[in-house]
Amino acid sequence: MFTLGNFLTLSTFGESHGVGYGGILTNFPAGLKVDAECIQQQLDRRKPGQSTLVTQRKESDTVKFLSGIFEGITTGTPIGFFIENENQKSRDYDHLKDAYRPSHADFTYDQKFGHRDYRGGGKSSARETVNWVVAGALAAQLLPDEVQINAYVSSVGDVFCEKPYQDLDFSLTEASDVRCPDPETAERMALRIKEIKKAGNTIGGTITCVIRNLPVGIGEPVFGKLQAELAKAMMNINAAKGFEYGSGFCGARMTGSEHNDVFNEDFSTRTNLSGGIQGGISNGMDVYFRVAFKPVATLLQKQESVDRHGNRILLEGKGRHDACVLPRAVPVVENLAAFVLADLMLINQIRKLDIK
Repeated sequence: MFTLGNFLTLSTFGESHGVGYGGILTNFPAGLKVDAECIQQQLDRRKPGQSTLVTQRKESDTVKFLSGIFEGITTGTPIGFFIENENQKSRDYDHLKDAYRPSHADFTYDQKFGHRDYRGGGKSSARETVNWVVAGALAAQLLPDEVQINAYVSSVGDVFCEKPYQDLDFSLTEASDVRCPDPETAERMALRIKEIKKAGNTIGGTITCVIRNLPVGIGEPVFGKLQAELAKAMMNINAAKGFEYGSGFCGARMTGSEHNDVFNEDFSTRTNLSGGIQGGISNGMDVYFRVAFKPVATLLQKQESVDRHGNRILLEGKGRHDACVLPRAVPVVENLAAFVLADLMLINQIRKLDIK
């Protein structure tokens, strides 16, 4: 399946070294005046070649809307869009035609489909996320103005941002190439990535996302719980290995009396170990979650592997690759969160009828 969402849905197409990427958004409401500049800005945050920390592939990632928007306003019909690939170097991947990179999707794609596009990983490439950023940046314009979504790199390897998110100034996130709003930690993270990149290696880490001013009541009672929908979206990101919200796995070590969020008279809570979600539904407090990302599988150093016939080989990556996906994954996390919220909010509008 290549579809995201429940009511508001996104279907995508494209490969890393094909003509380009694109998607179709269905059930997007009519009447929205589209801020195209904002959408392009989000794409610019995700695109390669932004700094020495990321892949140097040069792509403008300019989105072209093909349908569903007329005179700058959504029409209610499916919204089609396309992003052209401009800087493919497919020959960099010729050595992978019959080889399987360890921990990559090469083997599983070959076994599932019997014929894979080995150029840049084809559909398994993280370049697929360009579609998600377009859809999320558009969906974000459906959200109430007061809803704020801020993601940031909270760890790179063993370098952690120790400050709680409440003490961070999110306006500083874009000030560093690594996208951590704590300047001192950001500098140490950047040095760690450069060190790893120089060795031809890769490194993982975590991204934390905070959603503020979300109205109470967002999320479905059973199979569309807010945390479940967020987790599904985040765990579809390439290299994502884990998701936790609120107290997360730390909550498993606590007692109920320690973990319960006691209500105040205004229905806010004294603590927020629930992560702004109770019973799968937003409770008005900050929603916060963390996504863990593994090191990129393609290494620019030699490692043992096998070819499609099971023969032992020595494999070394070539071309342009991220040593760490985290800086470019921040806008992907934010825009996927926006898409999930817009989808659930549209569903929520039919949950209560105001019959006079």
